[in-house]
Amino acid sequence: MEPFGRHTGKVAVVPGDQVDTDRIIPARFLSRIERSGYGELLFADIRGPEFALDLPETAGSSVMIVGTNFGCGSSREHAVWAIQQAGFRVVISRVDSDSPGFSDIFRQNAANNGLLLIELGPSHHAVLAALNNGAEVTVDLLENTILVGETLIPFRVDEGNRQAILEGRDLIGTTLVFEPQISAYEATTKAFVPSRG
Repeated sequence: MEPFGRHTGKVAVVPGDQVDTDRIIPARFLSRIERSGYGELLFADIRGPEFALDLPETAGSSVMIVGTNFGCGSSREHAVWAIQQAGFRVVISRVDSDSPGFSDIFRQNAANNGLLLIELGPSHHAVLAALNNGAEVTVDLLENTILVGETLIPFRVDEGNRQAILEGRDLIGTTLVFEPQISAYEATTKAFVPSRG
């Protein structure tokens, strides 16, 4: 995975709350056996000339602005793959008093695959949601800030996920950081073999 430090990109504002994983990547595409080719299927059932991702000004966008509880519904890693393969590096959601920015399973799938998720309170989120599609922002994971014009918006992410994304490590890469300790342990441990009885 590509390390993420500071990223400047165009935004695509995808309105609506409670966007579930079936809207992100419809279930009929989940039977595919390959792990690539999902980017073109992102939001397949709701695409059209008025949809944010189909506007000329959002071509090449890499920062998606969404509502609250994004990625709810069934667990499917394909939703994260589709977002990443469509060119997005960051998804920014709104946290309300009664709703998280992202569903828990979607959040974990994103962390496992290196997709940066940022949750903002309503006032900071409103600044981004009011941007025109195609506007530029800079997301700085080193400083935990988003620069919008002259406005600097702070954010916080889980430190373990932050470090993995900064270093470009997925879940396997994070485990392999401990490879010397794992090998040393395995060299001194006998494999358990159940007795036949």
